[in-house]
Amino acid sequence: MAKFEVNEELVRKLADLLQETGLNEIEYEVNNHRIRVAKNAGVTTVAAPVASAAPAAPGSAAPAGGPEAIPAGAITAPMVGTVYVAGEPGAPPFVKVGDEIREGQTLLIIEAMKVMNPLVSPRAGTVKQIMISDGQPVEYGEPLLVIE
Repeated sequence: MAKFEVNEELVRKLADLLQETGLNEIEYEVNNHRIRVAKNAGVTTVAAPVASAAPAAPGSAAPAGGPEAIPAGAITAPMVGTVYVAGEPGAPPFVKVGDEIREGQTLLIIEAMKVMNPLVSPRAGTVKQIMISDGQPVEYGEPLLVIE
């Protein structure tokens, strides 16, 4: 196995990106080498292991704060980022508790790496619970809202 040399400039850029975006961690992989930069209690830590040929299964790690039960009908975050409940500041939210929604309707926006990603409903139903607030950072797999 070849020795993995850490690109300090890349690590510094990733750490700066964490600060800019308010994310807790970021992972970068190229040619089976993975660099993960994570914040822990105000300290930025860096792990740069040589990755195995088989990538980890999505959602295999427990979310920060311990394993929590995801409610039935929950829509979870497909990525790490900052969630916005409206299209622009001061605009009404895309959905509210009690709203009847249709499949494909925009529920919220997740900003990741300065890209606004609309999260659309995978099914029709009624919004029963909204588990996030505007401008909140979210982790992959974190429950955002419940649709029944």
